[in-house]
Amino acid sequence: QLELVESGGGLVQAGGNLRLSCAASGRTIGTYTMAWFRQAPGKEREIVAAISRSGGSIRYADSVKGRFTISRDNAKNTGFLQMNSLKPEDTAVYYCAAREYLRTSRNPHDYDSWGQGTQVTVSS
Repeated sequence: QLELVESGGGLVQAGGNLRLSCAASGRTIGTYTMAWFRQAPGKEREIVAAISRSGGSIRYADSVKGRFTISRDNAKNTGFLQMNSLKPEDTAVYYCAAREYLRTSRNPHDYDSWGQGTQVTVSS
């Protein structure tokens, strides 16, 4: 079973940067598409970015395009989310997720492996 552990969250001022990591164990991530979701208080969980198994296909939510970059290092069994120019509306718990399918998905119900989440708070 694939286990995921996020790290790198924290408190940052608006305009600042953070880099989230998603360390996988139990299985190798090479056969998994990976994604980052976020959930703010009182809101539904939403897709932030997703990346295919090889990294050749990437998709972003419109709200983060040009500011966030998703990547992965299959050799290190780790995924990443580089977040630049952070805004207060980016404040949320960020989750790493994975699914053992070729294509990415925006639907959180399509992912069967999840991390515990890491809090990102952006102050104005």
